[in-house]
Amino acid sequence: MRTVHVVTHPEATHHVERVVGGWHDSELTDAGLRAAASAARALRARIPDGAEVQLFSSDLRRTRQTAEEIAAALGVPPVLDRRLREKSYGEAEGRPQEWLDRRFVPPPEAGERLDHDEGVEGSETKAEWARRVYAAMDAIVQLPCAQQVVVTHGGSLTFVVAHWIGMPLETVGRAAFRAPSGSITTLHEDDYFHNRQVVGLGDARHLDSA
Repeated sequence: MRTVHVVTHPEATHHVERVVGGWHDSELTDAGLRAAASAARALRARIPDGAEVQLFSSDLRRTRQTAEEIAAALGVPPVLDRRLREKSYGEAEGRPQEWLDRRFVPPPEAGERLDHDEGVEGSETKAEWARRVYAAMDAIVQLPCAQQVVVTHGGSLTFVVAHWIGMPLETVGRAAFRAPSGSITTLHEDDYFHNRQVVGLGDARHLDSA
């Protein structure tokens, strides 16, 4: 059996400052650090003692900080992978959210969505974003380990889950799996049928005490 625990980083400074995140290297707030510690404790309680564990994380500071809390609880070093980053918003990153809102061109209801130009210089298309997260997940699931932890961002969670359930890249134009910041999504694959389940999406019960 394989279980993948996907953690979305908790509250970061770009959330409270109302600036665009993306590849802007914000850090966890004090509340975010407490939430990361709570997620780490929840994972320690869920993962059997003595089980082999692998830990992967986006290399941005807010996810690194989250992964460091988990690494301390589980006793494994994080493997940093820039492919697990949030979507790049190009020249909008670090600017006020309202700056992006005034320029953003939403995707059409019908027609091309994956390669849609959102009107922001240097930003990734949804296709580029999805492709790199899929590549990261390809590498992760090829590793023979029964317990894996992936620390990523709220937006990129969609493509982690879509990859897990086998959605072809060309079909993810409308996909959206949403979860609270600091939550844990649990993915499971059985050894007999090799079916893949989304056991829990965005479980945030551990955050009640954060």
